[in-house]
Amino acid sequence: MSLLIVTCALFVGSHLILSHPLREPLAGRMGERAFQIVYSVVAIATLVMVVQAWRSMPPEPPLWAVDDPLWALASLIVLVASILFMGSLVGNPALPAPGAAATAQRAPRGVFAITRHPMMWGFALWALAHALVMPTPAQLVLSATIAFLALVGAAGQDVKKAKQMGDAWRHWTARTSYLPFARQFGGAAPWGDTIPRGHALWGGIVVWLIATWAHGALGYIAAGIWRWI
Repeated sequence: MSLLIVTCALFVGSHLILSHPLREPLAGRMGERAFQIVYSVVAIATLVMVVQAWRSMPPEPPLWAVDDPLWALASLIVLVASILFMGSLVGNPALPAPGAAATAQRAPRGVFAITRHPMMWGFALWALAHALVMPTPAQLVLSATIAFLALVGAAGQDVKKAKQMGDAWRHWTARTSYLPFARQFGGAAPWGDTIPRGHALWGGIVVWLIATWAHGALGYIAAGIWRWI
C-alpha cells in the first residue's frame, strides 16, 4: 500500500508540475515538440509504476457489499462518463488546436453546456464507478488519484488557458461552468442546451458497450449490460 500511495503521488505530482509551473520554462528552453516527448515519457513511466504497484497488492476484502443495483448504478455512471468523453473530442477550445480561440466564441451546447471540462469529469466519474463496485483500499486509492488529478487538473487548465488564450478563454468561462449543471441550477442557462449532440450520445454508447464488453473479455469482472446477458 505504501508503494501504491508513493507511485500515485509521483503520477499526480509529475502531471501537475509539468502541466503548469514547469511547462512554459521547459517548453521555451527545449522546444514544444521535445517537451511533449519528455512529458509523455514521464506520464507513461509513472502510470506503469502505478499499475504495477496496484497489481502487486495482495487480495483485500471489500469494504461494502456489491449487489446488482450498485452495479447498475456504476454502469450508468460509466455511460455518462463515456458520453462526456466523446463529446469533449469535438468543438473543445481546451484542446490544442489552431482554431481554439474561434471555437471559444461559439455558444456552448451539449456536453459543454453541462461543464467546460467534460473530459476531466468523465475521468472522475469513471473513477467513482470503479470505486463503487471494487471497494477495496487499493482501488479507492487508485480511484481517488484519478479523480483528484482530473478535477484539480481541470482547475489548473482554466488558469493556464486564461494566460494562453486571454479574452477568448475568459469569454468561454463566462458562459460555461466548472461544476456540471451549475449554470442550469443557477438559472443562467436552459436545460435544453445540455442535450448531448449525436457524436457524443451515440459515440459514448458505442464506447461504453465496447469498453464494458472488453472488461469481461480480457479476464476482468463482467461489467455493464454484459453482466446480465
